[in-house]
Amino acid sequence: MYWKKGTKKGNIEKRTAGENAREKEVNRRMKQTLHLQSPKNWINDPNGFLYYRGQYHLFYQYFPYDLRWGMMHWGHAVSQDLVNWKHLPIALFPTVKEDRDGCFSGSAVEKEGQMHLFYTGVHYRQVNPRNIHECIPGEMEASQLKLVSTDGMTFDNFGGKQVVIPKIVDEMFGDCGDTRDPKVWRGQDGWYLILGSTLQRKKGMLLVYRSEDLEHFTLLNRVCDDRFGWLWECPDYFETEGGGVFLFSPIGLQMEDGKEEQQAVCMPALFSEQTGELELAQDIQFVDYGLDLYAPQTNIDEAGRRTMIAWMRMPEPVLGEWIGMFCYPRVVRRRGEHIYFSLHPNVKERFCKPIFTPEEAEGREYVVHTELENGGQLDIGGYHIMRKGMQIYTDRRGLFPEGRGHLLCHTPDLREGCSLSVYVSDHLIEVFINDGEYVISNIVYDMGNRMEVQGGRGTVLYTIE
Repeated sequence: MYWKKGTKKGNIEKRTAGENAREKEVNRRMKQTLHLQSPKNWINDPNGFLYYRGQYHLFYQYFPYDLRWGMMHWGHAVSQDLVNWKHLPIALFPTVKEDRDGCFSGSAVEKEGQMHLFYTGVHYRQVNPRNIHECIPGEMEASQLKLVSTDGMTFDNFGGKQVVIPKIVDEMFGDCGDTRDPKVWRGQDGWYLILGSTLQRKKGMLLVYRSEDLEHFTLLNRVCDDRFGWLWECPDYFETEGGGVFLFSPIGLQMEDGKEEQQAVCMPALFSEQTGELELAQDIQFVDYGLDLYAPQTNIDEAGRRTMIAWMRMPEPVLGEWIGMFCYPRVVRRRGEHIYFSLHPNVKERFCKPIFTPEEAEGREYVVHTELENGGQLDIGGYHIMRKGMQIYTDRRGLFPEGRGHLLCHTPDLREGCSLSVYVSDHLIEVFINDGEYVISNIVYDMGNRMEVQGGRGTVLYTIE
């Protein structure tokens, strides 16, 4: 083992040779992919996505002790460009009664040069005696907490936490345990915070708060709707040049014979800062039609673009070491009543080295650009992409565990032809159709290197330098 001096004078951190080797392995693995992946063990939702002091910060739900969901911490990664990421030490971990059993999802904003983190803290009144990470149904309390960091790098978990919205006690108002995931943004004349919740487990609900100072929050409105599941997780509202957009991840959404019970969806919306009313469209659109993507979160990038990142759900760990990764960052645009998710240009420009076959990528990520004719198809390492009329279908049955997810996926009817950009990495394929008109992203395992194209025009391949 060796000794490493900490950031504070007199603070010495003891590290083993194994921990040092593991950090080097994580950094080596991160250099081989443009996707942000778990450093080790389990991750899920992205949290606190923020451009702050010249770099991007992304926090995430993290259980650092095993390859399964457990007591949530906030992991932390930073990037200068949304492409090259570096994992940092854990930012948030349970320390107070309100977050004793986990620091659940939330968001981050900057105010007067400081980073303000908002998250849901959970407290289990009763736990499974055989697994303290599992709560007895109906015995969870959720509160909304805040922690302020002066530099985005240090976090006072023992002295800096503040409850800003206490647990709900009136079941006719909201749910004590199923109210969570604060998303905060600066409006025209104040700060706004929204929470996903449920009304008696029958209707999805949004609680809308307003604040002048990020310290005191007043309830402005409740938005209820029984069309989109019984609980709305990870809500996110924002404005684009084409109008407002509401992103959320409803539980209990019933589509296509009940398969889609928990998915990320979006829709055009109109928010009133004066009343807190949220006017929703009649129809939803999946954020991603691969149906592996969940809990998207957006913020503004350095150039002012609305940028989204999301968790890609994995059914099995990789090499028995890590499970969970994030999609490539995407730019969100609204055109009329349709919402586009285009690959972020910082990622797109990295694929600049022409190749002729996947083998020439030598294990690096690569992209296949093609214009697929009706009846045409691609076979990329056993992952099949087909055009049938004006829809795109994907088939990963040979690359994914049976019964663990959607093996066959497809888009609605396309509006603008059929231009495909298929980004391929070891465990994730992202199919962008017509520059983000629709996207299909699928987790895969044990991909091959072969590629066959039938009915494709202008097919070219590029890899990263």
